[in-house]
This record gives sequence, C-alpha cells and structure tokens, in this order.
Amino acid sequence: MATTKKTKVTAIIVTAALAVIAFGAFRGRTRDATPTAALLASSGPPPAGTARGDGPPLRVVKTFTRRDCSLAPWLITDKLGYFREEGIELVFTGELQAPQQVPSLLNGTNDVTSLHPNAAAMVINGGGKIRGVARAGREPAEDLPPEFRHMWWFVNPEKHPGVHSFSDLNSLPGRIKFSLINSNSCNDFLANKILDAHGVPRDKIEWVTMPDVQAIQALSQGLTDVGGVHPPFFKGMIDAGQRKVADTLEARLPPESAGLTYYFFTEDFIARNPETVKAFARAMIRGQRFINENPEQARLWTQEAIGVPVSANHYYAEVPSLAPELAAPWLEDLEDTGALPKGKLKPVDIVDMQFDGIPFSDGDSAASSGSATAGEPVYRL
Repeated sequence: MATTKKTKVTAIIVTAALAVIAFGAFRGRTRDATPTAALLASSGPPPAGTARGDGPPLRVVKTFTRRDCSLAPWLITDKLGYFREEGIELVFTGELQAPQQVPSLLNGTNDVTSLHPNAAAMVINGGGKIRGVARAGREPAEDLPPEFRHMWWFVNPEKHPGVHSFSDLNSLPGRIKFSLINSNSCNDFLANKILDAHGVPRDKIEWVTMPDVQAIQALSQGLTDVGGVHPPFFKGMIDAGQRKVADTLEARLPPESAGLTYYFFTEDFIARNPETVKAFARAMIRGQRFINENPEQARLWTQEAIGVPVSANHYYAEVPSLAPELAAPWLEDLEDTGALPKGKLKPVDIVDMQFDGIPFSDGDSAASSGSATAGEPVYRL
C-alpha cells in the first residue's frame, strides 16, 4: 500500500510540475518572426518543382525551432517541399530549453515533437496525454559507417591518458562525470547499457546536464570525464583533440531499437486532426528516406542551418510501421531503475496504432507492422 501511495504522490507531483513548466514554456520561449523558410534562408530555396502549387489553404503544424542534431528531418522534409505537397505548412515558433519542449505541446504552443520512448513514457506516466504517430530515428546497421550511429562518447586524452574504452573507466577513482542533455533520454539509457556491458557500476556515474555543443567545451576544459554527443558534434569533439571511447553499437541492442524515436502529438490534436497527422507522418518518412539515401547533401544542409561543423546526421526509419515492441528495452530500463512502476505502461501505450502502416498513395497497401530492416520493401510514394 505504501508503494501505491508513493506512486500516486509522485504522479501528482510530476503532473503539477508539467503544468508549471508548461506555463513557463508559453511565457518564456524565444520567438522566430517567420516559419521554417526564414530559418533556412542561408541554405537556399527548396529545389524547383517540389513545392505545392495552387490549392486549398495549407494546414499549419507548429513545432519549436531546432539548432542541433534533431533538426535534419524537419529541415530536409520542409526544404524538399514534402510538407507542402501534403498540404502542411511547418511553422517554427522559436527556440525552447529542453525542459520546456514537451510542456509546449501540452499547452498548445506547439503541436509536435520527437522523443525517445523513455522520455515519452515519463510524460505519459505523469499525466501528459501524448502519443507517437511515426518512427523517426533508428540506429544504422553494423555495416554502415559509424558516423551515422546515434551517439559517440569521448574522453580528454590529457586528463585520462589510460582510458580507451568504457572498461577502462573502472580504473578511475571516485565518481565519473558524464555529460547528458536530459535525464531519462538516449544519453543515460544508451550509456548505461554500454556501462553494463563493460561491467562499470551505474552508481559510479555522475550526470551533468548540458547541450551537446557545451559538452565539447566542458570535456576540453576537464570539467567532465566523458562527453556523449550526437552526429553533428562528432567532428567538433575530434577537432578539439578528444578521444572516442565508445558508440551506440556497444549498447548491444537491435539497430531499430537503439536509436529509436517517435514523433508525438497530443491526443487532443490527433482526435481533431487525424488526416493532418497522417499527412505529417507521410511527409516525414519521405524526408527520412532522402536523408538516408543522400547523407552528404543532408549533412551540408544541416551544417548550413545550424552553423556548426556536421559530421553526419542520424539514421532514420524508412517505413511507416510503428513497431512498438522496439520500445520495450527503454521502458524496461525505467522499471529497473524505479523511475516507472513495473507494468504501468506497455510499449503499445506510448503510440497510436491507427497510424501504423499508413499507405503513401492511392492503391498502396499499408505497410505491415514490425521492425524495419534492410530487407523490407520500399513503399511506393
């Protein structure tokens, strides 16, 4: 009974905190005066012939402005005109700090974001009514270049000359400072899986919150011991003279699961705009295929937009199946750490299965459920 009361109290506290942050997200956000096109002006107009012509008014879908590793699919999908072909105008509403991003959906400032399964589960467990509608990121297969892997981890070779892998962290005295963007995200989940694989106790780690771009500086100055960053910042770490000691392949998870993210809308937005959500999902899958098939062009466009050297972008899902079973390891880890009550949520509880396997054009059959693999058919657009 005590555990039940504690869980209820925790849920109430989380819900209240979300409400407070949501108000702050609305009042404290920075604003862009114009939608996506203005942000991307430095990288030129969309290719000729891709934008929607005359027709019904575009349906506005709002999201916060990104200038980091998560920008690429939004950028490329918009730049190629795929949103407009689906009748959507993507509007960037301004940059937000990480704690304000999900609350901005809950208060209606924004409509959509991408989240890892563990972050989404914590929101839903706290009372936030959001659901995933399409897969975004995934880990590339092992035979693809490592630059596309979801994260790399680095150490400062001057501070830790004997550390060449996570196994070597056991030789360091005391606690080890790891950078991360958010707790209950890819940063700690994937790093913990690698730590487990190398026999490093999780309680040896001290997490220090900062964006990836600051992680480079913090590691260079010796303020942290291990810096984990996403693809746009791999090159920055290397240029700063840092030593790579691991990447997400070492998490020993299926590729489709290791880098898993979904696009999330609120349940209310989905109920009011199901066709818009379907159109958004179709456009995003098309953009993600382009990124996987044209990595150099995607890299250059992303680099121009965010203004920092970009080594590569993430790797993305290319089929519309939601494959909720891929989220299982993320939720199980939350249960193991006590962040999520055991059995409270199943993977299917974080997605909306009405959007599983949506067809891309008239006459197409819906994609079957299940994880995407290199051998799956490419659906006709």
